[in-house]
Order: sequence, then C-alpha cells, then structure tokens
Amino acid sequence: MVNPKQSCGAALAPSLAEAAVGVLRTAEALDKAAASRKVAAAWREGQIESVGTAMAPARPARPARPELLAPRDMPRRKKGGSDANRVALLHALAHIELNAIDLAWDMVARFSGAREDGKALPRAFFDDWVAVADDEARHFQMLAARLADFGAAYGDLPAHDGLWEAAGETAHDLMARLAVVPMVLEARGLDVTPGMITRLEGHGDADSVAVLRVIYEDEKDHVATGARWFAHVARARGLAPEDAWRDMVRTYFRGALKPPFNTEARAAAGMRPELYEPLAR
Repeated sequence: MVNPKQSCGAALAPSLAEAAVGVLRTAEALDKAAASRKVAAAWREGQIESVGTAMAPARPARPARPELLAPRDMPRRKKGGSDANRVALLHALAHIELNAIDLAWDMVARFSGAREDGKALPRAFFDDWVAVADDEARHFQMLAARLADFGAAYGDLPAHDGLWEAAGETAHDLMARLAVVPMVLEARGLDVTPGMITRLEGHGDADSVAVLRVIYEDEKDHVATGARWFAHVARARGLAPEDAWRDMVRTYFRGALKPPFNTEARAAAGMRPELYEPLAR
C-alpha cells in the first residue's frame, strides 16, 4: 500500500514550516515552482498536518542564472512588439513570480512561530499563504512555458534583486512584511498590468495576454489576503489598521507610492484610495 504522505513523490517534510524551508532551499527555478505546488497540494490534502516551526534562511537559494544587477543597472525595457521586447517583458514578469514564490514560503516559515496578542497565528493564515505560493508557482510555470514558445528561458536575461531587499528589511516584523510586500509591491502590479495587457493586445499576442489576465485576477486576491491579515495583526496589537499601515510604509518602504493607481482593482482588494493616496508622490 502506498503511504499517503509519500504519494506525490519524495517524502514530505513533517511540518508545513519545514516544507516551506525546503522550497526556499531549492535553487533551480522550475524545480522551485514544482516543489511549491507539491507542498501546497500536500497541505490541502492533509498529507502535511501541522504548521510546526522552522527557521527561514536569510536568502532563498537561486539558480546560477540570471545575473542579478542593481535596479539602476538594469537595461531599460523597450515597449515595441518585437519578439525580443516581448521576451524581455515575460522574463521580467517570470523573475517577479519566482521572487513571489519565495516571499510566500518565507512568510510561512519565518512567521510560523509568531504570536499576536499572546496567541499563535490561526491556521487560516497559513492556508491563505500556501494558496498564494501555489498561485505564484503556477504563474511562473505559465510564463516559463510562454518564454519557451519564443525559444527563450528564464535566466537568459539579467534581473534585479530589489524584491528580496524588501523582504530582508521586513524580516523582523510580520506587520511590516504584510504592509510592504502584498500591500505595496503586489498592489503596484495591479496598477501596471492592465497597461501591459493593452500593449500586448495591440501587438496581437493573444497567448501572452491570456497569461497576464490570469496573473492579474489572482493578484487581486493576493493583495486582499495581505490587507486582511494586516488588519488582523494590527487589531491584535491594539492599532488602527489604516494609520498603522501608513506608519509601516513610511518606515520600511523606500520612496513614495507612484500614481496613477488602479483604484478599481485596489478597492476590490480592500484598499481604498484614502488609505494610500496620502503616501503618493
């Protein structure tokens, strides 16, 4: 008889937090995405039963390529409809999604032992971030497949490390992490993705458009997840969520928020204009 705890391949970690660390320590991008989806499925199906605790690595393992540059050193991406320009866009998005896989599992592992108002985080917190990690891995796989359609692969072009810098600066505080990563960085994706979709539609690239539409709809849920849990933690600390969020962003996010904002998508994710517009450039 097959052991259900081993039914999806190699033996699984005894806890969700340890499994999360396993994903973080997986270097190759496609392997990381596959591991992310495997752990998410095991958690949903009850093959991993406990949250447990684990120490997240300071940095996730990454493949030898792409070359990581400072954001200021990145080549400026062109907006034309050539194959090269579309590959550059898809590659940049794949890099974001790979970081997003690590950010979601880092949330699970790093804060597995966190307590707010004397209580452990509810299981629903981990359910939500596992679902986010699964989505991000699926997005990466979709983008990798689309790159392959052009004869390209993730790692072919340089990328920057700015997203993980934000993770490092908020590693000490769950509320800071929730404020900056889903509610600033992912919310920015809601602002810019419709323009990307419009440009790709103008170039007749229906296949890339289909991928971006899936990502766009899922990211609304991810921002909403961040906003919901930020409010939960703020209230557990006796803080007003909106004031606390602005304080956290002023402290841990470099620079001002950049308009124009996609107010409709942000509102669908639980972020009203009066929350973020005071921080706009």
